[in-house]
Amino acid sequence: MEITIKRYSRKMTYEDAATLDEFWELAKRTERSLDREQRRHWDGRECDEYIIAAQGLLPYCATPEELVCQQETLDEILAVLALCTKTQRERFLLYALYDFSYAEIGRRCGCSKAAVHDSIEGVRKKFFKFFR
Repeated sequence: MEITIKRYSRKMTYEDAATLDEFWELAKRTERSLDREQRRHWDGRECDEYIIAAQGLLPYCATPEELVCQQETLDEILAVLALCTKTQRERFLLYALYDFSYAEIGRRCGCSKAAVHDSIEGVRKKFFKFFR
Protein backbone atom coordinates (compact mmCIF):
# COMPACT_ATOMS: atom_id res chain seq x y z
CA MET A 1 0.00 0.00 0.00
CA GLU A 2 1.37 3.41 -0.96
CA ILE A 3 0.83 6.40 1.34
CA THR A 4 1.23 10.03 0.20
CA ILE A 5 1.67 12.84 2.73
CA LYS A 6 1.77 16.55 2.02
CA ARG A 7 3.92 18.40 4.56
CA TYR A 8 5.33 21.89 4.15
CA SER A 9 4.13 21.99 0.51
CA ARG A 10 6.04 18.80 -0.34
CA LYS A 11 4.41 15.52 -1.28
CA MET A 12 6.16 12.45 0.07
CA THR A 13 5.23 8.90 -0.85
CA TYR A 14 5.92 5.91 1.40
CA GLU A 15 5.67 2.23 0.58
CA ASP A 16 5.60 0.68 4.05
CA ALA A 17 4.46 1.60 7.53
CA ALA A 18 7.95 1.32 9.09
CA THR A 19 9.33 4.11 6.93
CA LEU A 20 6.26 6.20 7.72
CA ASP A 21 6.76 5.68 11.47
CA GLU A 22 10.37 6.85 11.16
CA PHE A 23 9.20 9.94 9.26
CA TRP A 24 6.60 10.83 11.90
CA GLU A 25 9.09 10.33 14.74
CA LEU A 26 11.59 12.63 13.01
CA ALA A 27 8.84 15.18 12.32
CA LYS A 28 7.72 15.18 15.97
CA ARG A 29 11.30 15.64 17.18
CA THR A 30 11.80 18.52 14.71
CA GLU A 31 8.57 20.19 15.84
CA ARG A 32 9.63 19.95 19.51
CA SER A 33 13.01 21.46 18.68
CA LEU A 34 11.42 24.31 16.73
CA ASP A 35 8.96 25.02 19.53
CA ARG A 36 11.78 25.13 22.07
CA GLU A 37 13.82 27.37 19.74
CA GLN A 38 10.97 29.84 19.44
CA ARG A 39 10.50 29.97 23.22
CA ARG A 40 14.11 30.86 23.82
CA HIS A 41 16.44 31.92 21.06
CA TRP A 42 19.62 29.90 20.61
CA ASP A 43 22.07 32.66 21.54
CA GLY A 44 20.44 33.58 24.84
CA ARG A 45 18.34 36.49 23.63
CA GLU A 46 14.61 36.28 24.19
CA CYS A 47 12.64 35.39 21.10
CA ASP A 48 10.74 38.36 19.69
CA GLU A 49 9.20 39.33 16.36
CA TYR A 50 12.33 41.15 15.18
CA ILE A 51 14.58 38.12 15.69
CA ILE A 52 12.13 35.84 13.87
CA ALA A 53 11.64 38.30 10.99
CA ALA A 54 15.36 39.01 10.63
CA GLN A 55 16.56 35.42 11.05
CA GLY A 56 19.20 34.73 8.42
CA LEU A 57 19.12 38.28 7.08
CA LEU A 58 21.35 40.14 9.48
CA PRO A 59 24.53 38.67 10.93
CA TYR A 60 24.61 38.58 14.70
CA CYS A 61 27.94 39.65 16.16
CA ALA A 62 28.47 38.97 19.83
CA THR A 63 30.27 41.57 21.91
CA PRO A 64 33.61 40.59 23.49
CA GLU A 65 31.90 40.43 26.89
CA GLU A 66 29.28 38.02 25.55
CA LEU A 67 31.97 35.83 24.00
CA VAL A 68 33.86 35.64 27.30
CA CYS A 69 30.64 34.78 29.17
CA GLN A 70 29.77 32.10 26.62
CA GLN A 71 33.24 30.56 26.92
CA GLU A 72 33.08 30.60 30.72
CA THR A 73 29.66 28.94 30.65
CA LEU A 74 30.91 26.31 28.22
CA ASP A 75 33.94 25.62 30.44
CA GLU A 76 31.67 25.18 33.47
CA ILE A 77 29.34 22.81 31.60
CA LEU A 78 32.28 20.75 30.37
CA ALA A 79 33.70 20.65 33.92
CA VAL A 80 30.43 19.20 35.23
CA LEU A 81 30.22 16.68 32.37
CA ALA A 82 33.80 15.61 33.17
CA LEU A 83 32.58 14.59 36.65
CA CYS A 84 30.00 12.23 35.12
CA THR A 85 30.50 8.69 33.92
CA LYS A 86 30.66 8.00 30.19
CA THR A 87 27.20 6.39 30.30
CA GLN A 88 25.68 9.37 32.12
CA ARG A 89 27.23 11.81 29.63
CA GLU A 90 26.00 9.84 26.64
CA ARG A 91 22.43 9.54 27.91
CA PHE A 92 22.29 13.16 29.08
CA LEU A 93 23.54 14.53 25.75
CA LEU A 94 21.10 12.38 23.78
CA TYR A 95 18.31 13.75 25.96
CA ALA A 96 19.39 17.40 26.18
CA LEU A 97 20.91 18.02 22.74
CA TYR A 98 19.11 15.62 20.45
CA ASP A 99 15.73 15.64 22.22
CA PHE A 100 15.40 11.85 22.43
CA SER A 101 12.83 10.47 24.88
CA TYR A 102 13.78 8.10 27.68
CA ALA A 103 12.34 5.18 25.71
CA GLU A 104 14.34 6.05 22.58
CA ILE A 105 17.55 6.36 24.59
CA GLY A 106 16.81 3.07 26.34
CA ARG A 107 16.35 1.28 23.00
CA ARG A 108 19.53 2.86 21.63
CA CYS A 109 21.65 2.04 24.71
CA GLY A 110 20.04 -1.32 25.48
CA CYS A 111 18.67 -0.43 28.90
CA SER A 112 15.39 0.43 30.60
CA LYS A 113 13.67 3.80 30.78
CA ALA A 114 14.25 3.82 34.53
CA ALA A 115 18.02 3.43 34.04
CA VAL A 116 18.01 6.32 31.58
CA HIS A 117 16.00 8.43 34.01
CA ASP A 118 18.41 7.65 36.85
CA SER A 119 21.43 8.58 34.69
CA ILE A 120 19.92 11.90 33.61
CA GLU A 121 18.84 12.75 37.15
CA GLY A 122 22.36 11.99 38.36
CA VAL A 123 23.78 14.49 35.88
CA ARG A 124 21.18 17.10 36.87
CA LYS A 125 22.08 16.69 40.54
CA LYS A 126 25.75 17.25 39.68
CA PHE A 127 24.83 20.42 37.79
CA PHE A 128 22.78 21.73 40.71
CA LYS A 129 25.55 20.90 43.18
CA PHE A 130 28.19 22.55 40.97
CA PHE A 131 26.27 25.78 40.40
CA ARG A 132 25.11 26.35 43.99
